[in-house]
Amino acid sequence: MKLMISSFLPHIFFLFHCFVVVVPASALPAMSENQSNAGTAPAVPAVLVFGDSIVDTGNNNGLNTIAKCNFPPYGINFPGHRPTGRFCNGRVPSDFIASLLGVKEYLPPYLGKGLGPADLLTGVVFASGGAGLDPLTSKLASAISLQGQLELFREYKQKVRAIAGGEMAERIFSGSLYVLCLGSDDVANTYFPTPFRKEYDPPSYANLLVRSAVSFVKELIQEGGRRIGVVGIPPIGCVPSQRTVAGGAERACAAGQNELARLYNEGLAAEIQQLNANYSGMILVYVDIYYTLLDMMQNPHNYGKPYN
Repeated sequence: MKLMISSFLPHIFFLFHCFVVVVPASALPAMSENQSNAGTAPAVPAVLVFGDSIVDTGNNNGLNTIAKCNFPPYGINFPGHRPTGRFCNGRVPSDFIASLLGVKEYLPPYLGKGLGPADLLTGVVFASGGAGLDPLTSKLASAISLQGQLELFREYKQKVRAIAGGEMAERIFSGSLYVLCLGSDDVANTYFPTPFRKEYDPPSYANLLVRSAVSFVKELIQEGGRRIGVVGIPPIGCVPSQRTVAGGAERACAAGQNELARLYNEGLAAEIQQLNANYSGMILVYVDIYYTLLDMMQNPHNYGKPYN
């Protein structure tokens, strides 16, 4: 059973409404044909996304990795009914966020082909399917690590400066929305199925992930980020793969995976609150998706009629 995506969009918008500040036209870069809501000012000049397959829009297409989805039936509901490298039948959260903030309809992958100046100036995705907060997770999947994504971002900044000039570039960097969405693969693909992190119990492994996320946020701040949203781990124990391998005969939600996700989310929320106290002039937000998605799974009819 699938849920009507329109019923989920208000939740995405609500999670990011705190970042919305209408940007004066003089501070905006030129828009591409991919722009959203033509004729209205976007809430931010650009959207820049780091993470894993939840938000990857095609960076893995050219990588030597098994974490790929640039083949049918992926993309069957995407415009043109074609696979793009998004781990989805259509758009992914990166696209929805950019669209809802009025920036553009689709957020392209940084490693994608044919990116023009307007594409770069209004934001791209650095995420890589299979990546994790734990460096081992990215190695196991041959994905772009979190540090690798940061290096791509630094390369991106040089390109933006060359296109827009230093003053405009700095306005873009400081006014953009930065999104970090990682952790699911650490839980589902590293901690539980492999023997490599057994020296950690769930609380200590959650703490390792939290420290990695906080360190990355601090690096984004040093790079000029001022509006940063860090997305928590969803109820990963309820996805089909985890139900199958750890949910027993009834394929129930895997309790251990969900507990580790909650431990990480609780620790992350506390650390983001502390960062807000330590850094003035920033908007740092922990974005909880765990309970919203869990409620959608447990009470699907509250979110629209199912369709086949």
